[in-house]
Amino acid sequence: MGRTGASGAEDSGAAGELPPYAEAVLDVADRIPPGRVMTYGDVAEWLGEGGPRQVGRVMALYGGSAPWWRVVRADGTLLPGHELRALGHYRDEGTPLRERGPAAGDHVPRIDMRRARWDGTEAE
Repeated sequence: MGRTGASGAEDSGAAGELPPYAEAVLDVADRIPPGRVMTYGDVAEWLGEGGPRQVGRVMALYGGSAPWWRVVRADGTLLPGHELRALGHYRDEGTPLRERGPAAGDHVPRIDMRRARWDGTEAE
């Protein structure tokens, strides 16, 4: 079975096989505990290859069947176009959020990175 991107588009890889880097990125995403997050850069650093943009591309193309909402921007802003879906997951999992006041304009919370960030090593 192929993986899908956050947009829901099915992976169009040959015979459903993913590139090795994509498989590695998705494996890291699958390991992130509920209620915790890693940044795109954290995932690349943990793997020892690629960078935030490469991880983001993998998540966009193939991450739909992985917990894509747990791989986030370093500033904690929610994925544009997927804010409500992600917010539902964060609230269901108890991910620490920073509620934004009315002065912020958009009222969409951010992830509290100090409390939610997972380093990939601590026992959950």
